[in-house]
Amino acid sequence: MSDTWRDTWADTDGAAVRRAHEAFTAGGRLAAPPGCPPVRPLVADSWRRSARARVSPDGAARVELDEDELAGHREEHPLAAAMPVVRELMGAYARDGEHLLAVCDAAGRMLWVEGHAGTLRLARGMNFVAGARWSESAAGTNAPGTAMALDRPVQVCAAEHFRRPVQAWTCAAAPVHDPHSGRLLGAVDITGGDRLAHPHSLAFVQAVARAAESQLALLSPAPAAGRPRLTALGRDEALLHVAGRRLRLSRRHSEILVILAQRPEGVSGDELLTLLYEDESVTPVTLRAELSRLRGLLGAELLASRPYRLTEAVDADFAVVDRRLASGAVATALGGYAGPLLPSSCAPGVVRLRDRLTGRLRAALVDRGDPGLLADWAYSAWGEDDVTVWRALASAVPAAQAPAVRARLAALDAELASGATVLQRPAAHTRH
Repeated sequence: MSDTWRDTWADTDGAAVRRAHEAFTAGGRLAAPPGCPPVRPLVADSWRRSARARVSPDGAARVELDEDELAGHREEHPLAAAMPVVRELMGAYARDGEHLLAVCDAAGRMLWVEGHAGTLRLARGMNFVAGARWSESAAGTNAPGTAMALDRPVQVCAAEHFRRPVQAWTCAAAPVHDPHSGRLLGAVDITGGDRLAHPHSLAFVQAVARAAESQLALLSPAPAAGRPRLTALGRDEALLHVAGRRLRLSRRHSEILVILAQRPEGVSGDELLTLLYEDESVTPVTLRAELSRLRGLLGAELLASRPYRLTEAVDADFAVVDRRLASGAVATALGGYAGPLLPSSCAPGVVRLRDRLTGRLRAALVDRGDPGLLADWAYSAWGEDDVTVWRALASAVPAAQAPAVRARLAALDAELASGATVLQRPAAHTRH
């Protein structure tokens, strides 16, 4: 049997998988029953991650967005534009087959769950509903959550689910990405009964995900046709989409573009020098040379001087997060936050912008007190050492998850007390 088949459908007898699951959840031992094929590696690895995340095998997904929050999140989410295509391709299939179509955001929160009325009623029993979180770290092994954890299409059949209440179901899901930046937007999922336990289900949902991405590309055909777009969160080398080109900027050019995007009125040469260089001995000649190279890359029509400024407004990802925070859309702001702004930059102007945005977002999360949002930050690469957020999470988390959170907080407090590291600022997260 091919690896592809093994990756898409559990050919192991369902009762054998269930026995393997019972053995694993009871004693942490992962072994196939005698005479049976082993649990698929994809599933076994997911079970281990679920156990490390302290997911209860008997728990239920938590509903995190109330009706008002859900409506606002849907309206602002990029995948809203792809829903007509998703419904056209999956809607009748889901209703006629007594299945459900579901679309979630990158944090695993279900934004749309639609399909056969009777199946919808049954799914409410396990909180497979809009507004509930189904990320793997929160709900254990499941198709949409695991697909996003791995960033690849995944099918999960019956007892392969980590949580027992979900083991009557089979699901297949595929991640959906921004067609221009490649950023993970969420996942599209088909959920139902045993009839979905076939490789065709995975191929189908993967095709729907690609169609959704194509629709998003058609609706937003370019950075070429619109404003230049700057992506600098979580990256040391920013990406600039301009005039149909995708430019990967050097670190110094990234810093210059971030500062100029934040200062549309422009800055003088002397001011830009102080915003870019810690070393006060750096001369204006050095700065002019950098700007000359940048102008050669961008074109003189985009970068003007006296004062130095961008001649077009730039859509910057960090500015989008800032605007969402200002409007009170905390969940959406966090969804667009891919990490600290140019995390390795020491340019004074960038450091101030980075600290301001990080501080505002962290403060909003702590003030909201939502355990799901706090967990998104705490379990991220940049938030894993953030004592402030871990303390807030320890106060907000459900009782079943409290021991793991308190253990992590105790370890961080011990490191802080020993002076081993400074933990009040989130760790940098870098994508090159």
